[in-house]
Amino acid sequence: MATGGGNGLAFVISPDEFTIGRPGPWLGILNDACNHYKVFAVEFDTNHDPQFGDPNDDHIGINLGAAVSFKTANLSEANISLHNSKVHRAWITYDGNHKHINIHLGLDGNPIPSKPILSSSLNLSPFLQEYMFVGFSASTGNSSQNSIHNILSWNFSSTVQASLHVPSTKICHRNVAHLVSKYSTTPHTNPPSSFLIFVALLSLSSVALLSFYFSRIKTNTSDALLFFDTKQRPMLPISPRRFTFAELYIATRRFDKAQVLATDCRGGSTSVLYRGTLVNGCQVAVKRFSTPFLSSARVTKRLGDQITRASHPSLPHIRGWCCDGREAMIVYDHYPNGSLDRWLFGIGALPWTWRLKLVKDIAEGLSFLHSKELAHGNLKASSVFLDLNYRPILGDYGLDFFLPGSGRGSMGDVFGFGIFVLETVAGRKEEGLLGFAREMFEKGEIERVVDERMRDRVNSEEAVRILKIGLSCTASERGRRPCMEEVVQCLASSSHSRPVELSPL
Repeated sequence: MATGGGNGLAFVISPDEFTIGRPGPWLGILNDACNHYKVFAVEFDTNHDPQFGDPNDDHIGINLGAAVSFKTANLSEANISLHNSKVHRAWITYDGNHKHINIHLGLDGNPIPSKPILSSSLNLSPFLQEYMFVGFSASTGNSSQNSIHNILSWNFSSTVQASLHVPSTKICHRNVAHLVSKYSTTPHTNPPSSFLIFVALLSLSSVALLSFYFSRIKTNTSDALLFFDTKQRPMLPISPRRFTFAELYIATRRFDKAQVLATDCRGGSTSVLYRGTLVNGCQVAVKRFSTPFLSSARVTKRLGDQITRASHPSLPHIRGWCCDGREAMIVYDHYPNGSLDRWLFGIGALPWTWRLKLVKDIAEGLSFLHSKELAHGNLKASSVFLDLNYRPILGDYGLDFFLPGSGRGSMGDVFGFGIFVLETVAGRKEEGLLGFAREMFEKGEIERVVDERMRDRVNSEEAVRILKIGLSCTASERGRRPCMEEVVQCLASSSHSRPVELSPL
């Protein structure tokens, strides 16, 4: 690679063909809209970007779902440079059993070096799906110069070690003798009589009729329950798919209590969220609904279609569903960083810029749900999860359906969002927080609600403006609460815009 060219290139394993493509110093690994995707990359970087923590302008890095490398290797320490005009060859080897990656780099024509240039423990299971896209990405960086990235040849291979059981050397002579006597066609075997043949045919016919009859009964009684059970066109690998009950039964270890992440009881129905591991190693969250939920009128085919199409950066990726008899489950991505409450109400103080982004992202996610005539119905800090990039994901929603224009469900979400805003700015759980915030607003001392742990590291004027938006969402009368679309617009406006109009408290 010549001096003064682009930023370099990256070997990428991506869940879809839409994730990569961002120009600039991102090497095309991610773009703005999809930086929450689980992308694995090995970057060969020839530009020094301090904003990404680069050690220098000649290094290799391992990236997990971000443009920032979690581990890098300075090539100058190995007496190798990507800036010369020589052809290099790289070997990237990942051992799934031992969860370890080795990267070797040398000159073309030479054998693989004995020592890797970069070696690290790495678990790629959360990043690997059943279908993945493998290739390369690159960008010219912020430089105005043109550059050419040449890949002269490349090879990719993946192997899975099969677990074979050595067959037993024992022979069960008693079973062999029994089968010989049962199926033997020697002359001394008496042929079956015509009467026995007639009885056998009659029995088979009766079984077939009974099976058909009970199948019809089962189909007629379960049509209202299987709201996802329809024939569909073949879907893209990234689209939600149907899981069998057996798959999720195994993934959740027989729905073990130790795998329970959360339980939600509302309206006489119960849903349980389980942690699960699919056969390919991917971590998922399985939400299992109770029978009263299935028999309720809200569970319709239309709702199922809308849920599977609910794709937004602030909403969890739906991997699929399961409808088997009277069982209904939805499978989401699992987020190992946990829920927001343990970060927000913990010992450390989250910076204000991060809190502000949390509020904006959640508002956009709720607004998107409402545009699809869906309500979250369970908004709180513990239902907001953080992905691998610590981006907020509005998870564990209750699948509430509301009629357009009715406001039922959506206004409940607006109130929940208002409480969420107050908790995020104050850094503590509700427990009288709403009353305290209203009292401070009436006294003109609303700034006292702001988390004291942030001290002078917060934009007080901006924090007060966000608190006022949160208070407007918690108005006592539902008709005085703004819709989430208006909230998103208020959050996007600058602090110099006209003041937010509040409903009487």
